[in-house]
Amino acid sequence: MQFLWYNKCKEKQQNASKSLHLEWMRMYRYSNGQIRLSDFKQPMGMNLKEDNRWVKRALLIPWNDIEKRYASLFTNRKGNVAKPLRLALGACIIQADYGYSDEETALQIQENAYLQYFCGYEAYDDSKPPFDSSLMVYFRKRLTAEVLGEINEMILVQSKVTPALESVETPAEKKTDEQSETDDDDKPDPPTNSGTMIVDATCAPSQIRFPQDTALLNEARENTEAIIDALHISGNQKPRTYRKRAHKDYLKLVRCRKPSAKKIRKCIGQQLRYLRRNLNTIEAMKSAHSGMLSEKQQARLDTIHKVYEQQKIMYDHHTHSVPDRIVSLSQPWLRPIVRGKAKTTVEFGAKLDISVCDGWTRLEYFSFDAYNEAQNLVEMIERYRARTGRYPERVLADKIYRNRENLSYCALHNIRLSGPALGRPRKNEERDKKRDYQDQADRVEVERQFSLAKRKCGLGMIVTRLEETTCHCLAMSVLLLNLRKLQRLLHAFFRWWFCVGKMPFVQ
Repeated sequence: MQFLWYNKCKEKQQNASKSLHLEWMRMYRYSNGQIRLSDFKQPMGMNLKEDNRWVKRALLIPWNDIEKRYASLFTNRKGNVAKPLRLALGACIIQADYGYSDEETALQIQENAYLQYFCGYEAYDDSKPPFDSSLMVYFRKRLTAEVLGEINEMILVQSKVTPALESVETPAEKKTDEQSETDDDDKPDPPTNSGTMIVDATCAPSQIRFPQDTALLNEARENTEAIIDALHISGNQKPRTYRKRAHKDYLKLVRCRKPSAKKIRKCIGQQLRYLRRNLNTIEAMKSAHSGMLSEKQQARLDTIHKVYEQQKIMYDHHTHSVPDRIVSLSQPWLRPIVRGKAKTTVEFGAKLDISVCDGWTRLEYFSFDAYNEAQNLVEMIERYRARTGRYPERVLADKIYRNRENLSYCALHNIRLSGPALGRPRKNEERDKKRDYQDQADRVEVERQFSLAKRKCGLGMIVTRLEETTCHCLAMSVLLLNLRKLQRLLHAFFRWWFCVGKMPFVQ
């Protein structure tokens, strides 16, 4: 009797798992993989060329491996069949490469046969857009910075740029039972250091209005007035907000060509009082009428409370700095980052660390808060060792990375950190000027990657409005850098092969 009951339960579980798998397959449709250009169904009169950059770029990405690993991110148990991962990733790459908007990206894929081939289409179809433009936000949220970092490594592994992560053994894995039984004299020598790692940090500015205290307080006051209007019940008397007088006081300062510090401080004090009155009114209306705000309105109200507290502290103490200062109501996670550059001393965006190894770029760390990039050097070196199985021979970085902790760590692992020693130069100390010059020349490579990423890969100005999508743009720009380099190498190889094939044999 117990066995019969067990068999029936087992059959129910198997049937349930089969139905769940069939339901998941109905909600997500796998792509057919990378097809040949000759199998791509083209309309009459259209002839796609194999040397097109999007055709070549499609061959550089392991679509099948990426889809098998991350297809679960694009499944939805409700609604229509989910879009394939290749379409989502391809659309994000196209947008980052061209700098299109969400609407323009969907239209360009609809009208361009090469882009459709890159996104995994089996035939050219311009009857309708491939997806609604609002889904681009969904794609960016699903393809997080961690996912794009792993996809970047998968692309480099396929291109034989870096060894597979599974093939790199840790020291604990290398110590087998047979090795433990052998003598110490028979053990092989540890692998020597090899390779060069170049590290540096930069800032990716976000597209926001330059923050001013008066403009920020005025925007916060207008938002509180909108919240009061939303909480107001028809038939009751609306509380007084003095919005016309507050707006008039703000315009008095804005219309001044060069307002003095006294006028600016007076305007800040006025806006603080108006804002404080509105916040008290909102709290009274929420408690009296049990008014409920939406999630977006409540988040905005919490941000306004923080802005008021920070501005009140700066106003009372006659200062212009405060910890974790909010510079935008729509993007409260952004912080001012002092870079000390000649063009802009302060930038508002994300700060990121990248490493360049053999010309290939990786995103090592990023944060919206200002941080000391020297604290991440040890972790970056350890990740280099996890990829290659050995430590780098030299690390090229600027002087901010040269603190005592990093120098001692590099000396312990026989790593040469570029630059002079700390403190005063010793008497009769001789520096290898040729080696120092070569280090400085090689370190230019990371600056070249920054320049290319900001000019061509969307890192110069982040236009997304959400924190998750901003992180996506940072990782996508690095991935696009490697794709561009792989494509250039592929083009150079085919050009060399073509020239060699055409050259006559000379004895």
